[in-house]
Amino acid sequence: MTTLIKLEIMRTLRNKRYLLFTVLYPALLYVFFISAYSGGSVAGGIPAKSYFMVSMATFGAVGAVLTGSAQRISLERKSGWVRQLRLTALPGRAYTLGKIAACAVTTLPAIGVVFAIGAIEGVHLSAAQWLGLAAALWLGSFVFAALGVALGYAAQPDAVQPIVMIVYMLMALFGGTWFPVGDSLKKFAQFNPVYLYNRLAGFVQPGHTLDTTAVAGLAAFLALFVAVAAHLYRKDARQA
Repeated sequence: MTTLIKLEIMRTLRNKRYLLFTVLYPALLYVFFISAYSGGSVAGGIPAKSYFMVSMATFGAVGAVLTGSAQRISLERKSGWVRQLRLTALPGRAYTLGKIAACAVTTLPAIGVVFAIGAIEGVHLSAAQWLGLAAALWLGSFVFAALGVALGYAAQPDAVQPIVMIVYMLMALFGGTWFPVGDSLKKFAQFNPVYLYNRLAGFVQPGHTLDTTAVAGLAAFLALFVAVAAHLYRKDARQA
């Protein structure tokens, strides 16, 4: 499984589309948003530079794992590569977990680049806060890596890309990525993993601690998506 993870990581990092859409694109959006707000604050009094640094880092991280895992698995199913792997000694569980782990590692550049721009633009956090925030966002990305694996098995290869993009954009739109979620939508946003993911960053604000409710919600989503991915993998194996 370790070899599979290494190969997946290297293949992803060599992909120019990955670098463009999940690393450079969120960074450019971050620069655009902080320019548009001109040093002001968003709803709730949070500095725009801090708010959009987190939201664009999560946007890039979700994009890295969700689109990467789903599209790659669908292509591997179409080409017969998954069928060939089933003939080896690699267990199905190892293949699924390997995909999730490899995709999660590829979120680090997306998070790191936006954080670097935030630091240059004047976001002031302690070393512990920077490390804690990066760790929280990285660990949270496993949830979306599992969702990507599930979508890769659920959708037909020709349809997976538009399905992933629709899911990705809807979760971002109603999850606080582009603007803070209003009070009237919060009760519905609780069922959106992107909203919970963005809430992980709240502990860096003065007087706030880590949102344990968001952690519990993301843990539940991770368990759900892993279970669905495992079920769809077994179903795909029976149909092969």
